[in-house]
Amino acid sequence: MKRLLLSMAMVANVWAISNYDLAKKSDAVMSGYGDAKAEMVMTLINANGQERQRTMKSMVLEKKGGDKSLMEFLTPADVKGTKFLSYEHADKDDDQWLYLPALKRVKRIASKNKSGSFMGSEFSYEDLSAFNIEKYNYSGDAQEVTVNGKKYYKSERIPNSKNSGYTKQVAWTTTDTFLTMKVDYYDRKKELLKTSTLSDYKKISGVWRIGKIEMLNHQNDKKTILVWKNETIKNGLTDKDFNKRVLKR
Repeated sequence: MKRLLLSMAMVANVWAISNYDLAKKSDAVMSGYGDAKAEMVMTLINANGQERQRTMKSMVLEKKGGDKSLMEFLTPADVKGTKFLSYEHADKDDDQWLYLPALKRVKRIASKNKSGSFMGSEFSYEDLSAFNIEKYNYSGDAQEVTVNGKKYYKSERIPNSKNSGYTKQVAWTTTDTFLTMKVDYYDRKKELLKTSTLSDYKKISGVWRIGKIEMLNHQNDKKTILVWKNETIKNGLTDKDFNKRVLKR
């Protein structure tokens, strides 16, 4: 009997994976792109189902310790020329700036405002930062669950930043590819605030890239959809392409 119990315990340990190790595997399959350029479509849907659409172009530079990203709105006319620049940091709050063409000035996003809505969407400034495992605290093992016949790891992570708008995030990650398919976000009252559904993953030069994110706000019934189009990676971008001077250029 003791041998049987020991054998069962060993099997369980083989399949168990900690929340931290799962996050590392999930991060690894999305890393190695160097830099990326893409066209983007943002669709804002209100509680009545009415839609507004915006188009953008984006650039991202993969860097150790924190990525850099730049987003520029192309349409409609009321937001055309608006630019958003973000420097991600693993050990502190990100540096973020918004260029407002109507005022011809650059606005720095204060850390305490990172939970605010980005351009009226259901994405916050915090959501626009690239996922970095060092920004979160992990404990315990991921739970294996089956949804519609598909196996997932269900894991929890706690944001380290005191300025985060979330008390925790719960992610569903595929057990075979380690791609994240859904994330639940809990607000400062520890109530479910939003759910992001990630889909249309594709491999570009051997690296997984996300194609679509739907962010549903459970508390106001609004939704924002982000779609990436014509994405290319390893374009040769450098830090100069993400200098603050490009905001007014």
